[in-house]
Amino acid sequence: MNESKPSITSLVSAFGRAYHSQFDTPKIFDDFIAKDLICQKEFRDIKENMVQGIQFFNKDVAEKFKGNPEEILKWVTQVQLSPTPLARAAYCEKVLQNEIRLGVEQYVVLGAGLDTFCFRHPEFENSLEIFEIDHTATQQFKKARLNEINFNLPKNLHFVSMDFTKSFSSQDLFNEGFANKKTFFSLLGVSYYLTKEELSSLIDHLFSIVPEGSSIVFDYADGRLFEEKGISNRVANMVKMAAAGGEPMKSCYSYAEIEHLLEKSGLLIYEHLSPTQINNVYFDNRNDYLSAFETIHYLHAVKK
Repeated sequence: MNESKPSITSLVSAFGRAYHSQFDTPKIFDDFIAKDLICQKEFRDIKENMVQGIQFFNKDVAEKFKGNPEEILKWVTQVQLSPTPLARAAYCEKVLQNEIRLGVEQYVVLGAGLDTFCFRHPEFENSLEIFEIDHTATQQFKKARLNEINFNLPKNLHFVSMDFTKSFSSQDLFNEGFANKKTFFSLLGVSYYLTKEELSSLIDHLFSIVPEGSSIVFDYADGRLFEEKGISNRVANMVKMAAAGGEPMKSCYSYAEIEHLLEKSGLLIYEHLSPTQINNVYFDNRNDYLSAFETIHYLHAVKK
């Protein structure tokens, strides 16, 4: 990875959040700061790539909206890019806020990218320590961009450079001030790219360093991941794009498999949302293209 460049995934995710905050109503998840972390050139480049890629996503839509790049961008963003990142972030932060009320003192964001929680919630600066874990290049980019736009780093934000998908180092966390206190983890958009053994090992490591009552929110793909086409082939397109980008999706799970994997690490499933439930909670009564992805589930699990 280029040490001066963030991951493309983190930029595209921030683009989706920025687009939603500025142009979609009603809001599923309002990341009103995301637009500040993407410069105009980056926004234009991503927009151009999405509009030019409409033939890949849907030839009929390409023909229907020919000469109308804004409607093409809206379609691609709302159908393909945004649904899962928006709804899982909304779910995760709803659970987090409740966990804070129940005594959580630390929040660990695995694969943080251009996450903005600490800037949207300055009220937690003195009560919640936040640890963002990601590649060095992405974190260097984020720090530089925050400096460019004159955002001061809050004292409760800690950057931990690590490729946790290959090897998780609890010592790197402890070196940044992490402690054996009630902790909330988020692992969003990651489980599909790990083997089942890697996900199990990661959760084992995470929960070996925290007390009971600590918990995690993550999303996972069900057993239809590699079979389901989805609306306008969006599930199949997601799998193809991941492979083409050099990060192939590796794993999907039955509920029983996930339950067993978590039990081995001493966790119980507290809440599980199926695609239908996600659609009912976050996408009901909309007049645009946004709807829940057909194969993605959300889950909150707690250490016994």
